[in-house]
Amino acid sequence: MTDWWWIRHGPTHAKSMVGWSDIKADLSDHETIKKLNEYLPKNADLVSSDLSRTIETANVIQNNRNRIPNEFNLREFNFGDWDGKHWEEISKLDPKLSYAYWSTPGHISPPNGESWNAAAERINECVDKISESNKNSDIVVVAHFGVILTQIQRALKITPLKALSYKIDNFSVTRIRICKKKWQVLEINTVL
Repeated sequence: MTDWWWIRHGPTHAKSMVGWSDIKADLSDHETIKKLNEYLPKNADLVSSDLSRTIETANVIQNNRNRIPNEFNLREFNFGDWDGKHWEEISKLDPKLSYAYWSTPGHISPPNGESWNAAAERINECVDKISESNKNSDIVVVAHFGVILTQIQRALKITPLKALSYKIDNFSVTRIRICKKKWQVLEINTVL
């Protein structure tokens, strides 16, 4: 049995689409970080994506947790040409494509980016690899909004559109248990 403790990184305060852009996290909320540290299992392995906002967040919750190497494949969705642009700008540049991307997520990709399905496949393979090589019963992962949603989708066996209906706040905890290849969602978006 393995419990995956998914943590969304600290806030970036960006007012745009942020996928593979490497921007810093605001880690000034020391009280929330303290509560998060107290809530998470002490003997867990800890991993994050290779982007600064997750690495920095993982650093402040590491304590005595065993750090495993940062994972490129735990990055947020690649929004391609939309990365760094505001939603209103995107809807003016690509009105039909941006509407389809959000209303029927799956195979639709932003220009030079990746679709929901492509991102989910990348992330799922990474999660499976970590699960196979890591026999710890608790894994804390500092990741991104979209990454966490793909794992909720996978565990609940729901559509990408349904997964998008879930809120995932910064510093929130989403816990998914895998036991004998069965997935169970124990909590979503717990804010401490």
